[in-house]
Amino acid sequence: MTPAIPRTALWLSVAGLLPFLWGALTLMSDTAYDLGYQTLGGRFVGPYVELAYGTVILAFMSGVLWGFATKAPERQAPVCYALSVIPALWAFFMAGGGPVSAGMNLIFGYLGLLALDWQFWRWGLAPKWWFRLRLPMTAAVVLCLLVGVTL
Repeated sequence: MTPAIPRTALWLSVAGLLPFLWGALTLMSDTAYDLGYQTLGGRFVGPYVELAYGTVILAFMSGVLWGFATKAPERQAPVCYALSVIPALWAFFMAGGGPVSAGMNLIFGYLGLLALDWQFWRWGLAPKWWFRLRLPMTAAVVLCLLVGVTL
């Protein structure tokens, strides 16, 4: 049986969804957009908050994978380290351009990250509960980014 996701990890992950959810909400609601724009500024509404935060988190997740790579056997470690930097490089090179292309590229980045999460988990380098956490988090992020791409 897979151990439970630690509460702190779960709550911090859910809290990490808030900027994505806020960005999607401000795209779907003129009232939320106006409130956010007036109180927080233009960087913190619509696709701007989703793209900026999404880029940061994709790079952050590279660091998480790097940490998992430290647990790899010596012969496997180079591959793990190389794989771990892909999300950050993807975010750096692919999250520019207009909001639609940047949003789509972030979606592809998060789906690729999910594949890497699964692989590190399958190799036993991530905690046993890792993929059970990452799957719904990735689904939520992708859905929020899709709102930004389609509206």
